[in-house]
Amino acid sequence: MSVISAFLCGSTASALAAFLLPAGAALAQTGGCTVENAAGGREVLRCPNGVTVTAEAGAAFRLNDRNRDGSPDVVSLRGKAILVDVDDARHTGGFQVVTPQAIAAVRGTQWAVDVAGGRTSVLVVQGSVAVRRPAGDPVVLGPGEGVDVVSGTGALEVRRWPAARAAALLARLGQ
Repeated sequence: MSVISAFLCGSTASALAAFLLPAGAALAQTGGCTVENAAGGREVLRCPNGVTVTAEAGAAFRLNDRNRDGSPDVVSLRGKAILVDVDDARHTGGFQVVTPQAIAAVRGTQWAVDVAGGRTSVLVVQGSVAVRRPAGDPVVLGPGEGVDVVSGTGALEVRRWPAARAAALLARLGQ
């Protein structure tokens, strides 16, 4: 069963469907998102609210529809990487990626989040994204900027990512 089948929208029926149906069918029934398999074992989820999530093979994540409008507004990411692309013209609300170390909220359109070794790394491709610890002040990243978040209370340090680091992460996501 795919990690995608863990897509839950808060109801018992949705949760049960996620475990009884193939991943794509469960997802389409519970959230209106379509799932396509891409090269390298990646999965691409296209949701009706203009959000596309590309998940690295083996990524551990769950989509949630907190406001119950039929489309996800939060990704809970526990391992590996995802790329989030938000179509500003179609997306009408906030969208977040929540990891054990950080919360990344859309203020723009496209960013990657990677969770590994007790660290969350966020890279902005286009637009801007606010990143903060669960209890902390946000930093705002622009295109080409990234931040590495570990547990603790120190200030988050925004850096321009070296081209090789950015390219390596994006390659894992088919970019």
